[in-house]
Amino acid sequence: MRNLRDVELDGKRVLMRVDFNVPIDKQGNILDDGKMRGALSTIEHVLAHNGKLILMSHLGRPKGKPNPEYSLKELAPHLKKLLNGTVVNFAEDCVGPEVEEKVNNMKPGEVLLLENLRFHAGEEENDADFSRQLAALGDIYINDAFGSAHRAHASTVGVADYLPAYAGFLMEAEVKMIKSVVESPERPRMAIMGGAKIIDKLGLIGNLLEKMDIILIGGGMANTFLKAQGKNVGKSLFEEELLNEASRLLDKAKQKNVRLLLPVDVVIAGEISAAADTVVVGVDEVPEEMMILDIGPRTIEIYREEINQAKTIIWNGPMGVYEYEQFARGSKEITQAMANASAVSVIAGGDTAVIAHDLRLEDKITHISTGGGATLEFLEGIKLPGVVACGD
Repeated sequence: MRNLRDVELDGKRVLMRVDFNVPIDKQGNILDDGKMRGALSTIEHVLAHNGKLILMSHLGRPKGKPNPEYSLKELAPHLKKLLNGTVVNFAEDCVGPEVEEKVNNMKPGEVLLLENLRFHAGEEENDADFSRQLAALGDIYINDAFGSAHRAHASTVGVADYLPAYAGFLMEAEVKMIKSVVESPERPRMAIMGGAKIIDKLGLIGNLLEKMDIILIGGGMANTFLKAQGKNVGKSLFEEELLNEASRLLDKAKQKNVRLLLPVDVVIAGEISAAADTVVVGVDEVPEEMMILDIGPRTIEIYREEINQAKTIIWNGPMGVYEYEQFARGSKEITQAMANASAVSVIAGGDTAVIAHDLRLEDKITHISTGGGATLEFLEGIKLPGVVACGD
């Protein structure tokens, strides 16, 4: 990708796409500022080189029109704290005469945070006119929003048609790390796949079968594989229309000499709730009226031993219904095992990253991706529009 380090930024208007789509409670408190912190290295580089930094981001799904619930206004004072008092102003819109006036009045080393891009339908439509209006605010464009790089939106692709485009340091690091674990990993190479649905990850699993030595399966998607093997999964969530595809993937794993491991025991309950009573049973012993909601202790031990032997590990998706303590042990134990492993370990964003954060194990994981869907598509081998626009 085009290298930002050698770009002359002094006095330039630098239009930068960030991913500030952070969780905020009803009182306006930021619950997790990890995505904001992730962009700091690029932000600080621009400011240190006297750039005038204009930041743009989305927040939530306001459906193409202004909605105070999704305003970025509350993020400006928090960003100022993160930047140790740097001037951070806020624009009430992201395009238009008032925004242009604020940009024209900026001094080098200052930051202007624009209002939510998705307050305009043109953002998600990659509208050419909206892209031109955004581009008119800057002299240089930087994309540091890897989490949105799989979206061909005005701020991730359209703007790059009108301005010189560069990848930010976070984008650069994400692409470099994920490429390294897929294209040139040290063996044994392992993928851990969880989450509720297999349909969202069919292409990814198929691609990983070409690159991994072992794949560990958990979460709701394991139910579909177990059902495809003829096992009774009771009332568990599974995707009946994908049973043949699951069987095909199991056969492909054998053909490729990839060890695809499924749970041997599971935690079951009659309901998904904080009050649910749980039982551990073998995968051949699930009653009709019960649901599989986590991997069991024998499976955890098997998976832990495999993780200890791996040299490269990619993980996406919880092992159970992590939101409830009774069904969280599998996910917690797998996270701890990854943290203890002497392997290059990558957590591929989403709920899995939240688990590492909750357990305060971020520093013991080699890389936690800021992307959810973007990371999965990149792992699947799909070219991401936002990455391509930066020259890769």
